[in-house]
Amino acid sequence: MIRIPVELVLLWLSWHKAIPELMTFEGRNPDIFSGITAPFVAYFGLARVKSKQGRGLLLIWNLICLALLQNIVINGLLSAPTPFQRFAFDQPNVAISYFPFSWLPTFIVPLALFGHLVSIRKIIKGQTT
Repeated sequence: MIRIPVELVLLWLSWHKAIPELMTFEGRNPDIFSGITAPFVAYFGLARVKSKQGRGLLLIWNLICLALLQNIVINGLLSAPTPFQRFAFDQPNVAISYFPFSWLPTFIVPLALFGHLVSIRKIIKGQTT
């Protein structure tokens, strides 16, 4: 659910011209789906995790969330004012250069990635705790 406040911060940063709109859910970032669906997946998916179907649904949800995370990371990197910038030349991603927004790519994204990878590993191994 950490992605809901992160997406709201990204929207706020876009309004203040610190990141391009393509990095928000109004643009090319449907990552808020992960945060909105997380409580429902936790409540309904974890209740059925012992069944093969339940594990399959949790695995699919985690893989979709990983793809959404990859999407925003790529858009963020290609929007940053670097030699390999490909998007958002009119409003580059400058927020990541300033604290506390520098924590997004250095702490929050790896935390989300690690959480999904651990979940996938537990689902594949059949662990429920």
